Amino acid sequence: MSAVPKRRLTAEEYLAQERLASFKSEFYQGEVFAMAGASYEHNQVKENLVFELRSRLKDGPCRPYSSDFRVHVPRTTLFTYPDIVIICNKPEFTDDHLDVLLNPVVIVEVLSESTEKYDRGIKFQQYQQISSLKEYILVSQHEPRIECYVRQANDKWLLTNYVGLSAQLIVNAVKITIPLQAIYDGVELPAEPID
Repeated sequence: MSAVPKRRLTAEEYLAQERLASFKSEFYQGEVFAMAGASYEHNQVKENLVFELRSRLKDGPCRPYSSDFRVHVPRTTLFTYPDIVIICNKPEFTDDHLDVLLNPVVIVEVLSESTEKYDRGIKFQQYQQISSLKEYILVSQHEPRIECYVRQANDKWLLTNYVGLSAQLIVNAVKITIPLQAIYDGVELPAEPID
């Protein structure tokens, strides 16, 4: 006996359904994927980072937004909810609902066991199709480690690692620096090895 093929949705059907849903789902190539809840550490790191970004960007043209802002990659059909996006100047939206962003400058994902492979792989490949995106930042929730990918003039991505509580994250696209100590405030971390 063969399984009945699952009907694929259009982007319009997904958005109509998502705008009424009580939980968040991502959309890719006609399929809808429910999002799981996040851990305490994940939320603590994300909220610390949003606070630090907001305080450093408050007088400029850029603003951070946390995980309720949907981002669309038109070239690949992806609709997703990054943990944090930074928008500079005027945001661009898909329609008058003003809930699907097209022009993030920075995207931040806090890594979890269930999403790390996806965030590093297919999702990053999708995000690279966003012409406004200048920086992609991956943040560990279990150790003070941040990977920052910066788009270069040749459309290649330059990786810089920030490791340890004494390190300072440099967000090149918006010209700010944040101590990892502040990002991991309140998060129980393993003892750092003594050299």
